[in-house]
Amino acid sequence: MVKYLYYDKRSENVLNKQLIEDILTAALSTGGDFAEIFVEDRTNNGIVMIGGKVESTVSGRDYGVGIRIFKGFNSVYAYTNKSDRETLIETAKKAAAAIEGISGDITINLIKSDVKKINTIQIDPSTVEKTKKVQLMRKVYDIAFNYDELITQVTVNYTDYIQNIMVANSEGLWKEDTRVRSRLGISSVASKNGEMQSGYFGPGASKGYEFFENLDIDHYAKEASRIAVTMINAKYSPSGKMPVIIDNGFGGVIFHEACGHGLEATSVAKGLSVFAGKIGEQIASPLVTAIDDGSIPGEWGSYSIDDEGTPSRKNVLIEKGILKGYMVDKLNGRRMNMDVTGSSRRQSYRFAPTSRMSNTYIDAGESTPEEIIANTEKGLYAKYMGGGSVNPSTGEFNFAVMEGYLVENGKIKEPVRGATLIGKGTEVLNKIDMVGNNLQLSQGMCGSVSGSIPANVGQPMIRVSEITVGGREGEV
Repeated sequence: MVKYLYYDKRSENVLNKQLIEDILTAALSTGGDFAEIFVEDRTNNGIVMIGGKVESTVSGRDYGVGIRIFKGFNSVYAYTNKSDRETLIETAKKAAAAIEGISGDITINLIKSDVKKINTIQIDPSTVEKTKKVQLMRKVYDIAFNYDELITQVTVNYTDYIQNIMVANSEGLWKEDTRVRSRLGISSVASKNGEMQSGYFGPGASKGYEFFENLDIDHYAKEASRIAVTMINAKYSPSGKMPVIIDNGFGGVIFHEACGHGLEATSVAKGLSVFAGKIGEQIASPLVTAIDDGSIPGEWGSYSIDDEGTPSRKNVLIEKGILKGYMVDKLNGRRMNMDVTGSSRRQSYRFAPTSRMSNTYIDAGESTPEEIIANTEKGLYAKYMGGGSVNPSTGEFNFAVMEGYLVENGKIKEPVRGATLIGKGTEVLNKIDMVGNNLQLSQGMCGSVSGSIPANVGQPMIRVSEITVGGREGEV
């Protein structure tokens, strides 16, 4: 019988109460009205395998302390990778020097509080031998490479990390937490007649090494290669405006990029979002309910507390097409006069935190995938989405379809490659006319002003009544 444990490996560099209070006092010495300290001690492990051979391995430890000061709507941030008292006090004073004002009486009384753990860890990945991890990768490689003779290259990436954090502030908050994440990346390349097509899968979770032992590696390895082989044999996609069916899972990347970033207070507070000032308004189809939830146990984008010490929670952003709220961090919450939502995140101590997505998805609807396809006379079926770009201030996007098919007379027909979806987030939201019941989440990395962070995207299968499809052939 497996005993479930909460992983709770503390760093010897966690600062004591008196030192933390002294640092915060120094940070407020020139008139700041809020100060915060963030300590990170992180161990990383990464292995890259190309052609069945280990290409590189990375193992390291990253330690540092970030100090942030507010005065009104302004913020100052400084960090150091040293933990001695003299350096930390000096760093706090240097940051405080950017604040113009006069210090009043400062009384800081930290109260350490427990953190409710949402992610259970069975196997500490640091206790697993590297040879065992390489054996797992080689098995993945063999499955993917032997899928078809057209597969010419397979790259497998293994990642695990353990991040110990401490966050404390001048309001008395003092919390510590440990985060463990594990991920496998599989990239297959198919070649034919001088051309190449690729397929990719990157499953991950907020779990220990048990994640890999319970992972259906046969499925993911074969899927990565199947996509590559299917696309190398596909004809080029037609172009033009047409209905588009976007499948579940990573299809949610369009909402994440084209709409999700516009719902972060990072952009809303500065008036750089098309959704600013629209709470209570209809901004999407009544079929659309969109959620960001960092409290889902074990998910890739989940965390017990955010990087300001606020517990993660389920935030309904859009409910039946009505804008209900934003993802809000402490500084932008001041600017917007709104409460925080447990959405403040950062890549590491080198970045000041700000509002970011966690597990962001369009919620399940009532249609079955079969009904959505059967009700589409002609269009494009995007089974798997690839990368893309977006202008967050306008919501205009351009995304590649990694695996696509034509739809004719309510049936999925031949595969097509080279398709791109071009549009505007606000328009797509309103043109969603069918939402499936097969919600699924997929893993990715999200980049923004506070760095690159783990984030889930997700949705059930949806149908958009009309999107501009870019392709090499004439209009459909």
